[in-house]
Amino acid sequence: MSLYDQRGVSAQKEEVHKAIQHLDQGLFPKAFCKMYPDYLTGDPNYVNISHADGAGTKSILAYLYWKETGDVSVWKGVAQDAIAMNLDDLLCVGVYNQLLFSSTIDRNKLLIPGEVLEAVIQGNQEFFDELKKWGIQIHYLGGETADVGDVVRTIAVNGTMTARWPKAKIISNEHIQAGDVIVGFSSSGQASYESAYNSGLGSNGLTSARHDVLGKYYAEQFPETFEPKLDDAVVYIGKNRMTDTIQVDGKEHTIGQLLLSPTRTYAPLMKVLLEEHFSSLHGVIHCSGGGQTKCMKYVPQGLKVVKDNLFDIPPIFQLIQENSGSSWREMYQVFNMGHRLEIFTKKEEASALIEVAKQFNIEAKVVGFVEKSESNELNIHTPNQVEVYSF
Repeated sequence: MSLYDQRGVSAQKEEVHKAIQHLDQGLFPKAFCKMYPDYLTGDPNYVNISHADGAGTKSILAYLYWKETGDVSVWKGVAQDAIAMNLDDLLCVGVYNQLLFSSTIDRNKLLIPGEVLEAVIQGNQEFFDELKKWGIQIHYLGGETADVGDVVRTIAVNGTMTARWPKAKIISNEHIQAGDVIVGFSSSGQASYESAYNSGLGSNGLTSARHDVLGKYYAEQFPETFEPKLDDAVVYIGKNRMTDTIQVDGKEHTIGQLLLSPTRTYAPLMKVLLEEHFSSLHGVIHCSGGGQTKCMKYVPQGLKVVKDNLFDIPPIFQLIQENSGSSWREMYQVFNMGHRLEIFTKKEEASALIEVAKQFNIEAKVVGFVEKSESNELNIHTPNQVEVYSF
């Protein structure tokens, strides 16, 4: 059993998928987000989309960092995480503008004071204001903030994003085909619209990242940050403190800063790709829960995906692997490992997409390809071998 499973979480969400397997899959079953006819107006040329996601257990990391440093501004990054995880899922089906966002915050009032709520809510608006500069219009509808200390140990920051979109401009992933290549867009570095270096971690796998990197000090000082029934052998098993520093690209960063890098949104980049290269986008995947194996849920039957030219592993993922001793197979199932956005396209059209990414200082390259197969299969070239995943 993997460390991830032992901590009560699942990269593949098998039980969730089993629970929803008999539900209506919407108009485009292979699309990254579920879509329905435009029930709001009855227009057959439009679809309705409502999507929910959040920052996950990254809020616990923010709690630890805030308690240790007193820096309340870290919560603004968590606000961005909750928004970006929704927005970037919608980008995968072609939606990038005129969106509605409703925030849902559950907190333990005894541990999370009003200044934290204020930082999260202000962080929402500040992120929307920044996106507006790049032509991404998101309308903030407020939401629900509940004091539920009997349910939540610290705080959970989530949201729902809703859109009405032309059916002719939807990416359904049904056009992914043998002969396609996969263009990956780096999750780390500093995009032109980011104010600081981004570790690339995003908002998935944070349960492992937290327990694998941070040491027992945090279990002793902050028992409210983990499930007490967990085996001590999987609780805060790392070597580091949030304030420890490491060198990345010649600059010093704290472990806390790397773990809490706000989730990069690809919205400014995708807006250009969707407006100028829509017909080239056969499929778009957000490598979120499930990491580099996420794509296999959306690739049509009868295809094999090979990822044989992935990005160099960013330092944050190297740190997690070194601390935990996790297998590379598990690492690629849990984390994005270097790119969170991937586009399936024709080989001859890949270079144009890569050039657009350069405009935003985002590294991009062909990371793999698609070929015919009797059964769905994914091959990932990890640092020491080829891992085969069957679905």
